[in-house]
Amino acid sequence: MEHRTIIVTGGAGFIGSNFIFYLLENTEDHVVCLDSLTYAGNLSTLAGVANHPRFRFVRGDITDREAVYRLFEETAPDVVVNFAAESHVDRSIENPGVFLQTNIIGTQTLLDACRKYGIQRYHQVSTDEVYGDLPLDRPDLMFTETTPIHTSSPYSASKAAADLLVLAYHRTYGLPVSISRCSNNYGPYHFPEKLIPLMIINALHDKPLPVYGTGENVRDWLYVEDHCKAIDLIVRNGRVGEVYNIGGHNEMRNIDIVRLIVHALGKSEDLIRFVADRKGHDRRYAIDPSKIHRELGWLPETKFEDGLQKTIDWYLQNEDWWGAIISGEYQTYYQRMYGDR
Repeated sequence: MEHRTIIVTGGAGFIGSNFIFYLLENTEDHVVCLDSLTYAGNLSTLAGVANHPRFRFVRGDITDREAVYRLFEETAPDVVVNFAAESHVDRSIENPGVFLQTNIIGTQTLLDACRKYGIQRYHQVSTDEVYGDLPLDRPDLMFTETTPIHTSSPYSASKAAADLLVLAYHRTYGLPVSISRCSNNYGPYHFPEKLIPLMIINALHDKPLPVYGTGENVRDWLYVEDHCKAIDLIVRNGRVGEVYNIGGHNEMRNIDIVRLIVHALGKSEDLIRFVADRKGHDRRYAIDPSKIHRELGWLPETKFEDGLQKTIDWYLQNEDWWGAIISGEYQTYYQRMYGDR
């Protein structure tokens, strides 16, 4: 197997860190993680690979052109996989400017560096949220790669803008790019403000479980390792200039996931509290991943029940990791978002 040097941006975050673990375990690649360690980037996530001979961590912001160019000069990467993004929808409603800066200008800075220094592949990790949402009463409708972009939040608008920029750099400059749009991920190292870890941690402490609206919103859930395998396949074998949807074929209502977690932990459903719904809350996301299956042979391997149990077990065994997060700045944010609903 060839030895590539891969820059993974946002590699101290949830999916980025899992991707780094996957590469170090399953390839001979040298991995350079570039992360600015904002609220969701957590260096303790990478503690297990900190001394790995094929791994290097660099603290830096993808919007810092000088730092990005310096890193390209030092490392001469073959591949760049961009996970770096402000990604929490509630936070984007509170402060859209940060999202535009990181998600659009940061992407442009990376693309410019790729043009200047040359790469085999630039891969943009996007989201199914760029497609907007689907009605709850039409289970036959799913997002394909040709579904028009129809964003609902400043977050998804910034991700859609970045996707268009990536495709424009391919058309205008011939840059070898690919994009993946995935459904909701879950698994180890998931930041504690997201639905599944939030419910696990609150239930463990017998705290209320805040569920938006009536909990009817439907999401398609994908175990994070399955997502990492898909990205690796796209980077290696996917067609240049193409978008690939990565989905779990696993649609679940939020309320049903919360109930599964409550029961798995032997807690009472009385902990569930319905809170005022999020502004512009998308009703349903569902991805049709037949293109990546057809072209690259990828299918999700982890059944939701198994993946959820693995995730619950991981949170039970790693309280030191998430305990440190929820004791800090996160608490004040949490209070502001959920406290008075």
